[in-house]
Amino acid sequence: MSQNQHQLPHIAHRISQALNITSQQVVATAQLLEEGATVPFISRYRKEMTGSLDETQVVAIRDQLTDFAALEKRRRNMLDSLAERELLTPALEQALGKAEDLTTLEDIFLPYKQKRKTRAVMAKEKGLEPLAQALFTGQDSTIQPADFVDSEKEVHSEEEALAGARDIMAEWISEDANLRANLRRLFADKAEVRSSVVKKKQEEGAKYRDYFDWQEIANKTPSHRLLAMFRGAEEKVLRLAIRPDEDAALALIKRRFSSQGRFREQVQLAAEESYKRLLGPSLENELRADVKQRADQEAIQVFAENIRELLLAPALGQQRVMALDPGFRTGAKLVCLSEQGQLLDFTTVYPTHGAKQQEEAGQTITRLCQKHRIRAIAIGNGTAGRETEQFVRGLGLDTNILITLVNESGASIYSASEVARREFPDHDITVRGAVSIGRRLQDPLAELVKLDPASIGVGQYQHDVNQAALKKALDDVVMHCVNTVGVEVNSGSQELLAYVSGLGPGLAAKIIAWREEQGPFVSRKQLLKVPRLGAKAFEQCAGFLRIHGAKNPLDNSAVHPERYAVVEKMAADVGCTVKELMERKELRDQIDLHRYISKDSGKGGSSQALGLPTLRDILEELARPGRDPRQEFTAFAFADGVNSMDDLIEEMRLPGIVTNVTRFGAFVDVGVHQDGLIHISQLADRFVKDPAEVVKVGQQVTVRVLEVDQQRKRIALSLREG
Repeated sequence: MSQNQHQLPHIAHRISQALNITSQQVVATAQLLEEGATVPFISRYRKEMTGSLDETQVVAIRDQLTDFAALEKRRRNMLDSLAERELLTPALEQALGKAEDLTTLEDIFLPYKQKRKTRAVMAKEKGLEPLAQALFTGQDSTIQPADFVDSEKEVHSEEEALAGARDIMAEWISEDANLRANLRRLFADKAEVRSSVVKKKQEEGAKYRDYFDWQEIANKTPSHRLLAMFRGAEEKVLRLAIRPDEDAALALIKRRFSSQGRFREQVQLAAEESYKRLLGPSLENELRADVKQRADQEAIQVFAENIRELLLAPALGQQRVMALDPGFRTGAKLVCLSEQGQLLDFTTVYPTHGAKQQEEAGQTITRLCQKHRIRAIAIGNGTAGRETEQFVRGLGLDTNILITLVNESGASIYSASEVARREFPDHDITVRGAVSIGRRLQDPLAELVKLDPASIGVGQYQHDVNQAALKKALDDVVMHCVNTVGVEVNSGSQELLAYVSGLGPGLAAKIIAWREEQGPFVSRKQLLKVPRLGAKAFEQCAGFLRIHGAKNPLDNSAVHPERYAVVEKMAADVGCTVKELMERKELRDQIDLHRYISKDSGKGGSSQALGLPTLRDILEELARPGRDPRQEFTAFAFADGVNSMDDLIEEMRLPGIVTNVTRFGAFVDVGVHQDGLIHISQLADRFVKDPAEVVKVGQQVTVRVLEVDQQRKRIALSLREG
């Protein structure tokens, strides 16, 4: 992502205009990124340098800098190629230098691109370029196609000569940068998506029947429909075309390229051929890539938002938990976990089998609850989940024990993973799966980071989108969530620590190895003793790591060690210790933050600049040190007596949990093993543009049943009053 110094001001200006921020903010952020600072660190601890840019803005700057770097690399490759072939002229170099996007750059370079043996190249080899030039310019009064008939060059007739000339003209037309730009606008504005079923694929592709005969303007097609049609085409069920009206495209070409010569009809034929054989397919492929990228971006954004809500779901906290992974045939795998999520006990019970086995299951659950002082019971929400939940609720356990269903999506993937094998080498996948369910109740973030985010089922066509872009976006989300919450350095898993700013898998493993050999960390300074964890990594990670019970209370807060001195000065100025300052509001109220502002605290100041944004963060952190930004955990229960679709009645109102949010609505679990859909039109008693404005993954809602389609396994729900 490194940029030459002379390029940065120009790039910064363009980015600042696109993001509506100042060039100075862009330059400062670019410099921090260049120095290896992470997005969470920059947005949290370098507000004076960046003018308080948030993570979204920092990510946007980072991504645009990456795009510009790719553009410059491609420009350099083009210039080198042209110079090597002695084709680079001052005018061409200037044109390439002025191009500000990859599409324009490629259009300028297209006529000089080294080609495979095209029809035009072969026609030129037959000596037909002078004929093509004469026809194309209209200077054909003295030229005769017959003069180019030459059997040695395999031109056997006037028609073959004219056909070869048309091939050359068609290529010239297709390489015209201005024409391509005009046609590209036509494609962008007027192209229609046309989808039809492949003959004899109707039955095989029944799930795509909505698109067997479909047509709409491409730039207005929602992302979920585009991705569905792309998938249907990929599976060879659908034929897909994305083009504007052909007559409109040909009219554009013919207005630009016409001839008044004797052979003007040849130019017109070349124009038609150029569009049908070269320009049309080329620009359609471009547009396909563009609309696919747009659809991908929307789907990735939806997935990222859902993952963020899931990762930041309320945590029960450090409580002793019993977890059950239910099943009808195989019974329910039961585990008991300590406050820290360590496995204390495990067995299998059969709460959905015969009376004798149910009695034994009840006795086992009751005994283990007492033995391990269980405070909560987590039950997987998959097969037999509701039945197992009802069984446990009927046992008459201590009323202080929380009983709740837990979303088990991805638990089976974790149980078979290398991470699970490393944690529980002596236990099978059923035990590991149950442990994961229990830990998700204790701390969803700490457990879900062990999974590939793409394997958690809260996306929209996540397997159809650009996987590199998806991974990048989801990694950003996970890093944001982990650093927003913070990580206890003495209990965090390797997977959790790996997402801490400045660490990564290697240093995370080193931290765990150090604490296993040396014992728990007692101060943040000790992190500098970890092999390969140098001053830069410490700067990036220290503020996001917590040490409960540390001698210095600031080590269990989001105050960065580089700011400890200013907190100590604040405490001294009001005549108390740092601990007292954190505990007593009346002491904090005496502090005048303006006294601690450094002289270079304006935008773009030094990394040690200290201004009001950071000082306010510090004071807020002193009031609630190490606070968890997640909402308080609240228990949830589905409606009694509603266990399957057969129990649903239209207009019934039910409690539910939002399991997935898409661009067209939200899916809700109402406890019947089949999620219902709240269409976007049913989300509120007003117009809703984006479902995410109204609902979030994990949100508890009360829905109204609109329709139950047993045959298609579909449930229509509503949040509207009626």
